[in-house]
Amino acid sequence: MSSREEVERILEYIQECSPGQNEFYQASEEVLFSLLPLLENDSRYLNNNILERIVVPERTIIFRVSWINDTGEIKTNLGYRVQFNSAIGPYKGGLRFHPSVNLGIIKFLGFEQIFKNALTGLPIGGAKGGSNFDPKGKSDNEIMKFCQAFMSELYKHIGKNKDVPAGDIGVSAREIGYLFGQYKRLRGEFEGVLTGKGLNWGGSKARKEATGYGSVYFAENFLNANNNTIKGKTCAVSGSGNVAIYTIEKLYDMGATPISCSDSRGTIYHKNGIVLSSLKEIKEVNHETLEAYTLLHDDCEYIAIKDYPEDGHAVWQIPCDIAFPSATQNELTLNDAKQLLQNGCILINEGANMPTTAEALKFIQESKMLFSPGKAANAGGVATSQLEMSQNASMEQWSFEEVDIKLRTIMQDIFNTAYNTSKEFGCKGDLVTGANIAGFRKVADSMIEQGAI
Repeated sequence: MSSREEVERILEYIQECSPGQNEFYQASEEVLFSLLPLLENDSRYLNNNILERIVVPERTIIFRVSWINDTGEIKTNLGYRVQFNSAIGPYKGGLRFHPSVNLGIIKFLGFEQIFKNALTGLPIGGAKGGSNFDPKGKSDNEIMKFCQAFMSELYKHIGKNKDVPAGDIGVSAREIGYLFGQYKRLRGEFEGVLTGKGLNWGGSKARKEATGYGSVYFAENFLNANNNTIKGKTCAVSGSGNVAIYTIEKLYDMGATPISCSDSRGTIYHKNGIVLSSLKEIKEVNHETLEAYTLLHDDCEYIAIKDYPEDGHAVWQIPCDIAFPSATQNELTLNDAKQLLQNGCILINEGANMPTTAEALKFIQESKMLFSPGKAANAGGVATSQLEMSQNASMEQWSFEEVDIKLRTIMQDIFNTAYNTSKEFGCKGDLVTGANIAGFRKVADSMIEQGAI
């Protein structure tokens, strides 16, 4: 059987045993087909059945989360933790609380996390978890009750040398605090079992900023490799959570102008540049929608989601030099990619997990646009999470500057690894192939060395 036939067999196998998990199929197809140059060059991976082994999680945990709301009603949600691969270290990956969460979403995120974590060069395996619980509209007390109920099951399956969750969409410092407090209460131990903790009790400086900062550092490395720079560029950013906010902050630091952001209600286009202080006040302090931004700045344009173009998003209609999709999966469609190219965009730099649809990615690869895949460009968050683990293990806390220097070095190393691997396999600058092969090779070699487990 040829390498391509084996990949096609594995993809058929995934669909048979994991029905309805479209995001997981999409992620698996992108990774496995990009591995063909490696599989044809080295027979060890097929001989050891690595493909079939790596697409099946080592452990999938699904549990009921029952909690009591402020009116005394008992509510029930589903909880998940998919521990995908521990070949190079303890499981590591975020928890997502959002109504869209299901097993397929968690599996896609966990699968991507395997290779993202491997690319950091740090000893961490891949996992992901979460719940279909929606923190929006809930009181602090309700969120605390839910987090305590969620951790009352999850604590049995995690530990500082086993599985170290972090935050993701819907899970910020507040949720991490409630989760950690319940873990400590149940286990009677103070240990670095979660990352993204508060600075007073084991957290790392620069953790909140890390994914956004790291995304910009990655983009700068990619542009430099193409005799270009981020300075002076006009940048479209989607999202308005931590990743987007700190992407915008670092873009300003590096001399670029971010002109957009978005949330579930609409998009802001501020031609003169997003006013960061206003954005932080609205999103981090007041927890309002972006419509509030228009009350502070009458020279900006607000585009409600009902006015988005068909099969597209308003944020990607805005002329820009660089696009930073930093919200959620599959937010950048084929029509969006075509519009970005038409408007002169030279680089799409993924700050979120798989924000580009499969059709859009194919078009981008065939165009002249540069493309930074999320498993490489948004690895700054998990890298800094591992730095938090290191600080916890040594009972130290590094300065913001120390962490930021380490982050910048890690992002440069990730870029060099992906870029050099793309050159090694004759596709210079194709970072999708370079990142997938580099991450896979490290994990697969470890699996082979550890035997058939």
